[in-house]
Amino acid sequence: MQIKPETPEEAQLLAKIDLARIPRHVAIIMDGNGRWARQHGYAERIKGHEAAVEAVRAAVRSSGQLGAEVLTLYAFSMENWQRPRREVAALMHLLKRFLRDELAEMQENRVKMVVSGQLDRVPDYVIRALNHNMAETAGNTGLIVNLALSYGARQEIVDAARKFAGDVLAGKADPNTLTPERFARYLYHPELPDPELLIRTSGEVRVSNFLLWQIAYTELVVLPVLWPDFRRIHLLQAIVEYQSRERRFGGLGAGTPSQ
Repeated sequence: MQIKPETPEEAQLLAKIDLARIPRHVAIIMDGNGRWARQHGYAERIKGHEAAVEAVRAAVRSSGQLGAEVLTLYAFSMENWQRPRREVAALMHLLKRFLRDELAEMQENRVKMVVSGQLDRVPDYVIRALNHNMAETAGNTGLIVNLALSYGARQEIVDAARKFAGDVLAGKADPNTLTPERFARYLYHPELPDPELLIRTSGEVRVSNFLLWQIAYTELVVLPVLWPDFRRIHLLQAIVEYQSRERRFGGLGAGTPSQ
């Protein structure tokens, strides 16, 4: 897809990007909403979450424009349930409104939505909105947006281990033939490729229990921008950094002496 730069800086970044080497799967830890709210003089963190809606739009639009196949957004972790109930409730209502408001654009851009996480604690009105959007977009063939909601990577691995153990007990699997590739089939969305690029905003350098299995060889790019201020230019910056690296997957890089 042809991308029209909106600023001279975007034009400079796009000139550095090889569109044939866009990461198939981009994952984002969307961090910094609370700090954004404080910096802008708001007493409640929800103001940062509300401002972050435009950042999500920018990430989805830009990923699709660049030709990425999958975008995974860390929307709400299992640990986030420990936050004040008022904030959690406001977040859930905001998510419902976002799902309702964005469906038309998702359809227009052929975006398909899937969800990863343990949804038993998610309110019914959010589950209904999620199910509606997933059903409406199931046939779309563009960007896949994987919403990590009530998600924890350790729990995902535990859930996968339970499924595998169930298959062993049922005689459907042999533990002696288990490989990492076979185990990965028990994860929440084994059909999705592993992320090639993981972006974390706000300058924090940690992965926060996010996609621990899938990011074994993922390139991590940390951006100082707070998530509500994230726009297409920041995704371009991350991809330029990603493409500047040599991905070795534990082996020797091109031109590296073997001895």
